[in-house]
Amino acid sequence: MAELLPSLPLETRCPPFPLRLYGGYWLPEWVLPGLEAVHARFDPRPSDVLLASFPKSGTTWLKALAFAVANRADHPPSGDAHPLRRSGPHDCVRFFESSFALAGEGGGDIFAASPSPRLLATHMPYSLLPERITASGSGCRIVYVCRDPKDAFISAWLFTTKNSTAHDRSVQKSASIEEVFDLFCAGRCVAGPQWQHVLEYWSESQRRPEKVLFLRYEEMLREPARSVRRLAEFLGCPFAEEEEAAGAVDAIVELCSIGQLRRVPANKTGATELGINKESFFRKGAAGDWSNHISLEMAARLDAVVEDALRGSGFSFAAAGGDSE
Repeated sequence: MAELLPSLPLETRCPPFPLRLYGGYWLPEWVLPGLEAVHARFDPRPSDVLLASFPKSGTTWLKALAFAVANRADHPPSGDAHPLRRSGPHDCVRFFESSFALAGEGGGDIFAASPSPRLLATHMPYSLLPERITASGSGCRIVYVCRDPKDAFISAWLFTTKNSTAHDRSVQKSASIEEVFDLFCAGRCVAGPQWQHVLEYWSESQRRPEKVLFLRYEEMLREPARSVRRLAEFLGCPFAEEEEAAGAVDAIVELCSIGQLRRVPANKTGATELGINKESFFRKGAAGDWSNHISLEMAARLDAVVEDALRGSGFSFAAAGGDSE
């Protein structure tokens, strides 16, 4: 990868990181060695669950919900000592490509000592995941969450603006929202094109629903309890009648709500290893906020770009419904 990197197309106009075009996607330059390490050193287990998403599409919420669902036997959601009351979702479920990238060269599988079943996360496109994960006989399951492109763009823009001090110095700092929007429409953004990222996971969920659970952020907002039950079923730990009667589902919904997560002291201060302010992961958690930041003309333009790119695929973001705040 070190030899290949300089030859890959470079994009420095889109914060927060310099991007390189690899495998049809614009990926952060610093992540690519981690992606290579995942392919070379990560040893998936049949019980692994990978939480996948395009950036700023409900990732933090999905991490919290999946962690609470999968670990409820050891950590009752109503308990005061629950890990999500003491640390953030990104501390409980780590991104595997960035973890390998930050670990540097050498060594083996940095997740080898983690007990099963393991929950890991990724922003990598499906087509760039190791075959050991995507192969039919791997047993590893994937939960993917998608979000309306307009809201994904706005959430990323506000997130990046709030963390401007963490930006790489080689990235343009003065880009306006209109300029970054133009790049997003061209697919030039972290893990972009967004619609292509979504389509890959959706297509696989249609082909192998037992392998990939495809969730829509807007539907999760409308019916969080239903989404929690779907997660539990997919993870192989459905709620027993006794749990339902005791209010376990509602307890998880409350534990993982943005209001509750925002109140956790560990989510209010400090920064991640990448210099990202932890409190910036908890903004509104709403759908339709794009209308407060971009014009109707800009929205129509992005809708047209996405519609044209998805034509004939069978997938539509419109299936998520017309949510608004």
